Amino acid sequence: MGKRVYLVRHCKAEGQEREARLTDEGVKQAEELVHFFSTIEINRIITSPFVRAIDSIRPLANQRKIDMEIDSRLSERLLSTKNLNDWQEKLKMSFDDLDLSYHGGESSREAMNRGIEVIRNLQEDTRENIVIITHGNLMALLLKSFQPSFGYDDWKNLSNPDVYLLELENASIQRLWQQNKDIL
Repeated sequence: MGKRVYLVRHCKAEGQEREARLTDEGVKQAEELVHFFSTIEINRIITSPFVRAIDSIRPLANQRKIDMEIDSRLSERLLSTKNLNDWQEKLKMSFDDLDLSYHGGESSREAMNRGIEVIRNLQEDTRENIVIITHGNLMALLLKSFQPSFGYDDWKNLSNPDVYLLELENASIQRLWQQNKDIL
């Protein structure tokens, strides 16, 4: 079957800060993820160190008795250290120019490379079904690295949470959450 990586965007949160917690709806969504993965084998869970990512996958990790591995390379991309009133326009431009960076922030390519490093490391792992929990912008950039046409509009269409399947053997991606979220 080959290595299968489930890229998960965290559930709804109270904000963008590192310590932002899940909303009440986000807590319910974390339980929905347990149901969503109920028929899927999982051998490993790797998460961003942000509270909202950890809390999104904790119920599944507890239910499966799998230790969560924290990896800072899965942290959300910092677009800029300055408050950008037009941050969405700046973000859109960064999908077209991967090397574009703003004051104190990472370029898309820099963020993509650190995320891809996590996925490359998985190639050496004998476990085949791995869940990675991250954030919208980094998730979109990871998907873009496997499907270059994935862009700003696709990022805008991501939901909280969201789940994509990445099959490393043939570098294919498939959105899973949208197909199933109505039955939850």
